[in-house]
Amino acid sequence: MKRAEQHLGHYHLLRLLGHGSFADVYLGEHIHLKSVAAIKMLSTHLLKEQRENFLHEARVLAQLSHPHIIRILDFGIEEDIPYLVMDYASEGSLSQRHPRNTMLPIKTVVEYVQQIGDGLQYAHDKKLIHRDLKPENILLAQNGDLLLADFGVALIAQNTRSQDAKADFAGTALYMAPEQLQGKPEFASDQYALGIMTYEWLSGTCPFHGTLVELYSQHSLVPPPPLREHVPSLSQEVEQVVLRALAKDPRQRFASVKDFARALEQAYQASRTT
Repeated sequence: MKRAEQHLGHYHLLRLLGHGSFADVYLGEHIHLKSVAAIKMLSTHLLKEQRENFLHEARVLAQLSHPHIIRILDFGIEEDIPYLVMDYASEGSLSQRHPRNTMLPIKTVVEYVQQIGDGLQYAHDKKLIHRDLKPENILLAQNGDLLLADFGVALIAQNTRSQDAKADFAGTALYMAPEQLQGKPEFASDQYALGIMTYEWLSGTCPFHGTLVELYSQHSLVPPPPLREHVPSLSQEVEQVVLRALAKDPRQRFASVKDFARALEQAYQASRTT
């Protein structure tokens, strides 16, 4: 029987929304309430000793409550398959709204960074690192606000030994900080990923390209091309802020993602008055 014809917990699975290496996502309808939700089923079967680990991490994620973080409504394990039930963001993701190589107005980029930074800072204050920040994981609410999705899912997949966890690594590696590529993510790694997205939105291109091996080398050793090579009209102040967020050494980035967002806003405002 196809999974989309089945029930999972209190939900009837209506259709497949997306397939990834970490998980499949289904649109589900609550059996009694008739409300809809997105149900993320991890691509792994849990061993007995992994069950409590998953439940603990899912409880932590379910406690996140912020206007720019997607809500975890429920979670569980069925037939040894772990799943998370989340708010359904019917408007899609930023990667769908802005296909790759799309340049955005700086005003829009600043607004995006403010919202994403707010959500990340909230999580960082609770000692949580996103670990997989990319446009595909930034969803759109009906009012247009941004919602961070998949908080900690990369860690859950790693800790539950998702068999195909490496399959999506090349795509995610576009946004991975050097220390995270070395298996040592920290709060500043999320800032780096946001810096890569900011660079991409402002210039229409990622600073680094290539195979996984080439990306690893570039993130670790190669300075990003100056933003003003792509966008000569961009102010030096804005460029410097973005490049600082992309420092190879996390200690040379901003002290927090909130500081990065604030510095970008200030640089943008300063450029409007000169």
